[in-house]
Amino acid sequence: MSATTSLVQSVDWATIAPPTLTALVALGVLVADLFVPQERKQLLGWISLGGLAAALALLLPLRAGDRATFCLTAGARADSAAQTAGCSYTADHFTLVVQLLVLGGALLTALLSLPATRKELPAGEYWFLLLSSAAGAALLPASRDLATLVVALEVASLPAFALVGLKRGDRRSGEAALKFFLSSVTATAVTLLGASFVYAATGTLHLTEIAARQGEVPGQLQTLAEAGVALTLVGFAFKIAAVPFHFWVPDTYTGAPLPVAAYLSVVGKAVGLTGLILVTVVAFPSYADVWGPALAVLAALTMTAGNAAALRQDPAREGSAVRLLAWSSVAQAGYLLVPIAAAAYSGDGQVGATVAYALMYAVVNLGAFAVVALVARTHPGKRISDHTGLYATGPAAALALAFFLLNLAGLPPGIIGLFAKVTVFSSAVDAGLGWLAVVMGVNVVIGLAYYLRWTALLFRTPEHAAPEAGHRAPAPVTLAIVLTAAAGAVLSGYPQFALRFATTALF
Repeated sequence: MSATTSLVQSVDWATIAPPTLTALVALGVLVADLFVPQERKQLLGWISLGGLAAALALLLPLRAGDRATFCLTAGARADSAAQTAGCSYTADHFTLVVQLLVLGGALLTALLSLPATRKELPAGEYWFLLLSSAAGAALLPASRDLATLVVALEVASLPAFALVGLKRGDRRSGEAALKFFLSSVTATAVTLLGASFVYAATGTLHLTEIAARQGEVPGQLQTLAEAGVALTLVGFAFKIAAVPFHFWVPDTYTGAPLPVAAYLSVVGKAVGLTGLILVTVVAFPSYADVWGPALAVLAALTMTAGNAAALRQDPAREGSAVRLLAWSSVAQAGYLLVPIAAAAYSGDGQVGATVAYALMYAVVNLGAFAVVALVARTHPGKRISDHTGLYATGPAAALALAFFLLNLAGLPPGIIGLFAKVTVFSSAVDAGLGWLAVVMGVNVVIGLAYYLRWTALLFRTPEHAAPEAGHRAPAPVTLAIVLTAAAGAVLSGYPQFALRFATTALF
């Protein structure tokens, strides 16, 4: 440690404001639940919505992406990479984009949750858990040391276990929560073991310091360091449901309340992807020969397993709509892994393609869950076949769902979905991973089958009464559909907003 380094860390409160405000609102809602009468519990939901909106607004003063705090250097604000080397919290462009995705996803989840918290779910506990998880998820992309990274991962995950099992008296919900909990705890234990190996080999927890010291690791500790790298990746691979850590997804999504399943599919996946990017590109660049091939193989296996399982879903089976979206999210995780694997071969600029794709996926996947939640109000079986003829009674909802599914498939008019897939495909080609690009191309074609099959059902003449939608739609759910459809349309009309991250240095 240099003579100019100070162990006294100052705090830049503006830099940490978004996750801090989210956590404070969570605590406020929990306390308020003790005093708000049962007939006014809906007020807690609106307070939560306001808190998430305010946290999003607090990202605006940070848009320059040049802030850091909790540093071992003098001062809490840093304007260069050299100055931020010893910082535990950095608000760079990568952090801000992921925080926008996480807090925006939590806001849309909150809109979907408002009707459910009136009768089905305990309001106070639900909003506290949702906001606590969102606070951890917003902290994770700013974390620049392994200790903060693991703490943020657990803060995001532990409330999610309870959210999955919050449907009282529902046996499937309890089983889903238990499976999710046991699998996640095991993955976290492996990640902690890996982090301890890395610390033993390098003597530091800060990600940039780990990267700087990897060349100085003694020969007898090289194997320990490489094992640490591999083990650290396991926990984050579990969060994004990469094969073989994907088995918890379909049962968890089906057993969880629909808004929670939507939250896990977007925010939970963002948590895992963010952690993978930070530990690979920022902390372990010199071990690219270890994690690069591993992630490339994981990407191929994950997209193939997800698409194959989604293709086999029976439209008449109870819960098939949620299960298809669950397996679709596994396949999408495979696509999202491709640019991270490519970064091992052609530089960290490739990870921007993952960020661009994640923005598109978050918008349209939340929109698809919103329409499924709307139809489930009259058809609680949540079957794909329940959407047959939806256009006859709810044309707006049918058109919105068709738009979301076509985006996920990468077909017009879902221009942003098409461009995002091309960007990911290009990252594999540019990195010399031609075989992975071929695997991705085959999987995109497989995905077309089940996305188009569901889309066609929306416009088919039903044999029985078509599902009702529209006049019974709760205002918050309608607003969630409108917001996601509008965001998808804007991104399709102006794809540069998302795709520019694919060509811009985020670190």
